[in-house]
Amino acid sequence: MSAVSAALLILGVLLNASAQLLLKAGTNAVGHFEFTTANILPVGMKLAFQPHILGGVSCYVVSLVVWIMGLSRVPVSIAYPMLSVGYVLNAVAAWYLFGESLTAQKLIGIGFIITGVFLVTRS
Repeated sequence: MSAVSAALLILGVLLNASAQLLLKAGTNAVGHFEFTTANILPVGMKLAFQPHILGGVSCYVVSLVVWIMGLSRVPVSIAYPMLSVGYVLNAVAAWYLFGESLTAQKLIGIGFIITGVFLVTRS
């Protein structure tokens, strides 16, 4: 895999992970909500104009373009497993930013993910 291909995949993963974190920050700012017929418009508008959610959606759009560029250079059987690195990044970032738990079981799973991605990219 060339340096450009690897960079595109890594950038795509980072943007996708950032989108998830921004969406979570946005929903934290909005708070718990239910979509009902009566509140779909007010809640939808609140979500649509929440800055973190706008940032998350923007990251998704850019990540899609970057990911397509990466897929044009790398077999999907190698590229797709790279997305699981996003789970590793999000688990650690969610622990740091949002105080979410990072248990021993999660850490062991993260170890398996890292090992698996390493093995797939080496094949």
